[in-house]
Amino acid sequence: MVSLSSVSLFPPSTGHGASRSTKFAAADARAISSFYARQSNERRKAVCACVASPRNLMSDESSAIKFNGSSKSEHLNTIGDTEDDSDVLIECKEVYKSFGEKKILNGVNFKIRHGEAVGIIGPSGTGKSTVLKIIAGLLAPDKGDVYIRGKKRAGLISDEEISGLRIGLVFQSAALFDSLTVRENVGFLLYEQSRMSEDQISELVKESLAAVGLKGVEDRLPSELSGGMKKRVALARSIIYDTTNDSIEPEVLLYDEPTAGLDPIASTVVEDLIRSVHIKGRDALGKPGKIASYVVVTHQHSTIKRAIDRLLFLHKGKIVWEGMTHEFTTSTNPIVQQFASGSLDGPIKY
Repeated sequence: MVSLSSVSLFPPSTGHGASRSTKFAAADARAISSFYARQSNERRKAVCACVASPRNLMSDESSAIKFNGSSKSEHLNTIGDTEDDSDVLIECKEVYKSFGEKKILNGVNFKIRHGEAVGIIGPSGTGKSTVLKIIAGLLAPDKGDVYIRGKKRAGLISDEEISGLRIGLVFQSAALFDSLTVRENVGFLLYEQSRMSEDQISELVKESLAAVGLKGVEDRLPSELSGGMKKRVALARSIIYDTTNDSIEPEVLLYDEPTAGLDPIASTVVEDLIRSVHIKGRDALGKPGKIASYVVVTHQHSTIKRAIDRLLFLHKGKIVWEGMTHEFTTSTNPIVQQFASGSLDGPIKY
């Protein structure tokens, strides 16, 4: 599943009848019609949340490459490796992607495990956002495989045979519907897909907004919000879910440049919110977070320090270095050193 904070790829409502759908269509006809038109050939739902199978069945014998302070690469996973993959939620294996003649990804390998806070960094134009869209199922790789809890996904996000994991994608822009109120934006999935009453949805919207530190904004329009508030509304939309479901699947959130365009203080607020909704944190209400793992694409050093534990460095379409956050500024790898310092001298050329 991919949550609308992000994008929302779900079909027209079956839960609240034509009147509610008509209200939304009238409120934001162009935005929603355009969105559904792009997805008209996909009848199965995907709410910025990809679905996946219950357990991981893969053992990795691919060569995730790490630079340990030098240009010499190491094979982290070798034949005979007994690494336990039972906690792997998402895996990319030898993923390639091109747009026309422009090669973007050139054999990307990595795993996202339960409980992780992972950052993808690297020069502009190296394919970081493309990786997120492939994980979310918005793009299909030209070559290579994506595994969701051990099950290979054969197409885009609409694969209904994969279950067991929700994937939320939060874009750089908040991607809010301009003509819908904050309440309708945050509760869009539930209004369109659930059979919950409007009072129940309204209460959940309030709780989700409070969890990201926003109260009393339900009736505002996006145009009445600051940039930081819009990003928090988008985050609230990504964490809301139908509490009447028999079982709640774990969720992985993907953030594409979540602090882009924000001042340092607003960036700190968003970075701390990303931490707070994680299972290892506590939200603005003091409740334990529910997000199983998250992946952040960023250039911001503050985001790396405050919101990320493990880093993947993407350069020329490959993961060329990976390590813990504290290793980022101490690495002797020339690519990492140049990126960390912002120097014009080094292997990264513009």
